[in-house]
Amino acid sequence: MELAKRNNQELQQAQLNLERNQFVLQEALTAWYPSLSTSARIDYGQGARGQISAQATRDAQGQETVPPAQRTPNPGPSGSFTATLSLNYNLYTGGQRPAQVRLAEEQLNLQQLEVERLSEEIRLQVTLAYYNLQEADARVEISQAAVTESAQILRDTELLEQAGLGTRFEVLQQQVELANDSQGLTNALSDQRIARRQLAELLNLSQSAEITAADPIEIAGSWDLSLEQSLILSYKNRSELEQQLVQRKINKEQRTIALAAVRPQLSVFGQIDLLDDLNDTLGFGDGYSVGAQFQWNFFDGGAAMARAKQEDIDVAVAESSFANQRDQIRFEIEQAYSQLNSNEESIETASFALEVAEESLRLARLRFQAGVGTQTDVINQQTALTRARINQLTAILGYNRALANLQRAVSNLPDSKVTDIP
Repeated sequence: MELAKRNNQELQQAQLNLERNQFVLQEALTAWYPSLSTSARIDYGQGARGQISAQATRDAQGQETVPPAQRTPNPGPSGSFTATLSLNYNLYTGGQRPAQVRLAEEQLNLQQLEVERLSEEIRLQVTLAYYNLQEADARVEISQAAVTESAQILRDTELLEQAGLGTRFEVLQQQVELANDSQGLTNALSDQRIARRQLAELLNLSQSAEITAADPIEIAGSWDLSLEQSLILSYKNRSELEQQLVQRKINKEQRTIALAAVRPQLSVFGQIDLLDDLNDTLGFGDGYSVGAQFQWNFFDGGAAMARAKQEDIDVAVAESSFANQRDQIRFEIEQAYSQLNSNEESIETASFALEVAEESLRLARLRFQAGVGTQTDVINQQTALTRARINQLTAILGYNRALANLQRAVSNLPDSKVTDIP
């Protein structure tokens, strides 16, 4: 399970989105704080306009004949330093700011539920794929046993024919049975390779990886809850249901954000200025300004209301999806619960039938070797034994699959409090 979760690309992407949504929430929370900015500038230079003005003054005063020392000089270079510190804060945003924070919180919750859902889905897929591999391995063993038994019967039939106690027809008949069993083994081996590849794909392993089922085929556990208790537990725990409730909350917050566009907005601001003329020795001068700004876009042609109506429809869609998801979960539980009970009964029946089939084949083979029974009796009992082995295998693995589906049906966030049912 850990290998599948660690290598699954979809789950990794969901976890990255979860991490991203955590930063989205951090960004939304910054709206509760004021914005503070500062700027500074220093200027130093000599303007061409000053030189032109000085020359125009000299020309107007006729200073061209005056000695240079007595003329109006060109202005020298000048410099200044300015700095500003500004603070802005939105006092009232028409409900937009708290709605954006709640929206980010619910989006984070929604993504966390998605990670939980994917984790549980991967667990179920790997479990079922493992059971498929167990079944494929067991069918190979059953087919190999059938081939071995058919080959033994064929040898006995050939010996009886050589001794004059059997017929050529019986030998040919058993050769057909052996060929059929060999074909069944070939098909079982093919199914085994497919089951191994499917599990390797879920685990995201290389194509060259060899996977075998290490656990023996046995009952995986018991289910102690009644059908009604299972349904109640699933309604409380399933992340798919809570996702629809969270989605409904998201749509409501988006509706609030849409309506905030036509609600009053109030902000305050303050600014401190510093100025220093680098050409004098008077030092810094300072100043400040404070104020408030009121803004109300009370008419936008109905755009905000139209967006709010869209979110109202999305709320209704989420509630409908909740009901559909709940009905689907109920069907999954009822189906798995029924399969669990039927397979539990079949296990006992199949185990008894397997014991009888093994004994019947043993007796049929002894009767045939003694010349009392017929080859048809042996073939029929061999077929019955193969069928009994498959029936027991199907019953046990069918029980385990139903148990896995039940566990999945009531899983996800066991401490969840999903009570807000629309």
